[in-house]
Amino acid sequence: MAQKVILVDDLDHSEGDDVARREFPLLNRTFAIDLSDANQQRLSEALAFIEEVLENAREVKQATRSKKAADTSPRLRGYTLTDVREWAREQGLDVPARGKMADEVIEQFIAAHPDAAAEDAASEDSRGESAADHTEKPAEAAVGA
Repeated sequence: MAQKVILVDDLDHSEGDDVARREFPLLNRTFAIDLSDANQQRLSEALAFIEEVLENAREVKQATRSKKAADTSPRLRGYTLTDVREWAREQGLDVPARGKMADEVIEQFIAAHPDAAAEDAASEDSRGESAADHTEKPAEAAVGA
């Protein structure tokens, strides 16, 4: 038993002997659609127009989140940069309201607040001596010594 396949135009839903599967490239992809000869002509004209537009247009790149550079400033323990900014302003230092804080300001804050030093920075200084070697003795211990 024979079967007859009737193709229907995907745009205007018409049937006809001229309806066929048509492939076309667009934006580095290939698409297929069933079209009559008349709608194939319309598609060809539209693709030619799009090609002309693309030749005269420029691509817009999507904005991406920038990768933040590794923070080389000393880390604070128990304090925030807001705390550092407030302290710096009290000391008469000029600091930005937002953004990166100068390493010197953070170092001055840590010098004024030794408990703010990060564990790795507090455990050893540049000479390899532990931070415990530089801590001051409490006043009552110094008096009794």
